[in-house]
Formats: sequence, C-alpha cells, structure tokens
Amino acid sequence: MHAAEAPAAPGSPLHTAQSRYLRHVTIERGLSHNTIQAYRRDLDAYVDHLAGAGVTSPDAITAADVTAFVHELRDRGEESLATSSTARMLSSVRGFHRFLLEEGLVAADVAADARPPKLASRLPKAISIDQMAALLATTDGDDEKSLRDKALLELLYATGARISEAVDLNVDDIINSAGEGAADVVRLFGKGGKQRLVPLGSFARAALDAYLVRSRPLLSARGASTPALFLGVRGSRLSRQNAWLIIRARAEQAKIGVDVSPHTFRHSFATHLLEGGADVRVVQELLGHSSVATTQIYTLVTADTLRDMYTQAHPRAR
Repeated sequence: MHAAEAPAAPGSPLHTAQSRYLRHVTIERGLSHNTIQAYRRDLDAYVDHLAGAGVTSPDAITAADVTAFVHELRDRGEESLATSSTARMLSSVRGFHRFLLEEGLVAADVAADARPPKLASRLPKAISIDQMAALLATTDGDDEKSLRDKALLELLYATGARISEAVDLNVDDIINSAGEGAADVVRLFGKGGKQRLVPLGSFARAALDAYLVRSRPLLSARGASTPALFLGVRGSRLSRQNAWLIIRARAEQAKIGVDVSPHTFRHSFATHLLEGGADVRVVQELLGHSSVATTQIYTLVTADTLRDMYTQAHPRAR
C-alpha cells in the first residue's frame, strides 16, 4: 500500500459490499478456503486503492478507477506484480463488479471492459521418470520421517493430487476396494469441494501401509487426536508449507539439477500418463479438471518431447 492510500473504513458502503460478495462466493459457489482468502487479499488491495482515491461507495466507482488500479499494480517499480498476479487480481475485481450489478448496487458494470495483461504461454514443468525415481528414492529409510515423506511423495506422484488436497486428506479417505486384486483408491476433494476417486498404484499403497502402521502412530502420540492422514512432528496435521519444505529438501537431496515444487508432481503425473498412452479425458478426470482444454496443455509437453527425440534420433531430421 502506498503512503497516499488509506484503508477503507470497516463500516463504509464499499467495505460492506465487499463482505457481501465474499459471503456470496463462499456460500453460493462453494469455493475452497484458500481461494476465498485469495479473493479477500485481492479485494482488500482494490478497496484500499479506491479509498485512497476518495471512493467509498460502489456507485461512485468509475471505469477510470479500475484502469488506475491496474496501472498501479504494474507501476510499483521493484514491487510490481507479475503479469499472472495482475491478471488474477483483475479477475477478482471483475467478479466483484459483476456481483454489484447483479445485486442492483450499481447501475453499470464499470469493470466489464477491463482486460487483463496477456499471459505468456507457459508449459507445465515435468521431470523425467528417472528423475522422479531418484527423488522418491531419497525417502528410503525406516525412521518415522522417511516413512511419512515416502507416503506423501508416492501419493502425490501416484494421484496427481494438488498439495492442498493431499494435506487435507483424512485416514478414512484412503479406501480399500472390495475384491481380490482390486486397486485401492484415494478420495480427493478438489476446487469447490468437488470429489473424485483416484486409483493408488502398488508403490503408493505399500508406502502408505508402511506409514500408517509404523510411523503415523508414533507421530499421532505427540499431539491431540486428529483424523488427518499426514502428520507433522508434533502430531498435528501437516501444513502445506511444511509439505513444500519436505519436497524441496528431498529434491535437493536427489541432486537432479532442476527446481521441484509440489506442482511438479502433478505435472509429471499427467505428462507421464499421456506419454504412456492414457486418453486425455481419463487424465482430465484424474486431475479433477472441469474442462478438457485445461488438460490438453499437457499434450503439448509430450509433443515437444517427441519432437526432441525425433530430431536427435532420425538421420534426416536435421
């Protein structure tokens, strides 16, 4: 926040409208807690910007105010937001203004013509199967942390789960399928609370079994009773931040020479499935994407891989 800006007064019409909108997206759209918090941060910045310009009610906002906010985000010098962050914040603002119009709080949607900055096309970053194997091998060990870390990382790679979905799992979300030889599945809760069932491979199942029998009881004894699947060293649910630190530490230990994040596991899961011949619509369901178009970006990754291999291997490719 710049020195010229002043936070909106908690009881102002603008602040009240913001609160109404956040309640609306929470109840009507069933968005996750993390998404709601992102909306809140974006709109706090927007409302504070308007207050700094002397705008305290929704019907006083003009298209010029929206444009000025976008310019302010871009012109912070070293604090300027990335293009993707600016686009996300503008999306939050546009959703807020659509709500204001639908609720009859304003006569026009002054953000309707605001356009986000064009995002550069970025392909998901996946690591190779050998690199993934090396990373997972760093968790070999019989101590409680190694058993937990192996279960977490094997589950991420086996299911393509988002890190928030993984740490939100409870023990009862691991489902033993009926019938001999039937694959075990995990129940994941994605964006908007949407549920999906994803199979667990033999490596993930073995890692989870070892963790649940030999590690989790020891961790659980250190804290209050919790249904959480993955626990920290004090016996409470493992946080997203700690899960991220585990992944970073294991990647550094593996010395695979690339940056690894929780999403690397999700990207690698999708890419390796498609490279193995899986149908894109099956991968869509496993990832929990609402649109197949989102999943199809991974086909570009595999196409690039095939092109590189062709160029290197075919005698007349170059």
